[in-house]
Amino acid sequence: MSHTLAGGAPNTLRRTSAMPFWNPYAVGFLLGLVLLATFMITGRGLGATAAFSAVATWLTSLVGSVDHITANPVHARYWNDGAPLASWTLFLLVGAFIGALVSGLLGGRVGLSIERGPRVSDRTRLILAFSGGFIAAYGAKIAKGCTSGQALSGGSMLNAGSLVFMGSVFLAAYVLAYFVRKEWI
Repeated sequence: MSHTLAGGAPNTLRRTSAMPFWNPYAVGFLLGLVLLATFMITGRGLGATAAFSAVATWLTSLVGSVDHITANPVHARYWNDGAPLASWTLFLLVGAFIGALVSGLLGGRVGLSIERGPRVSDRTRLILAFSGGFIAAYGAKIAKGCTSGQALSGGSMLNAGSLVFMGSVFLAAYVLAYFVRKEWI
């Protein structure tokens, strides 16, 4: 169920009829080609966690000393000789956002709404969404990688840890879905 924001005012950004979704198998194949090109060009796979770490390092440089940053093993890795925002993963993240926005605009799927079930309030949905996002971000940081890095990059290399991680994610989602399904139907 979708609820428009601003007190139920109709959204003028949304088309009356959205274009059909792309074929997921074709898009998956294209994503595989992008991943292959990324391995060939950069020597590493896709992942978004490094972009956030580069921004955190840059923000730390605004209030801290360079000595503190270079001595800190978390920030030193992303310092990039004084140019943490020159990280290619930051451009990857910005490009993904812009690409999603363009795709949504062309497909007629851009609008301000809150997706939720009939038994959940907008406030509860937002609290749960932001809490879950924070937990996922924290988990990605302590695991030294996000789910996209684990699933795409690690899975494509048949990394045992990545395959176990993704199996665990799907298993946990199926088990949890039983308990939260009533909130969505």
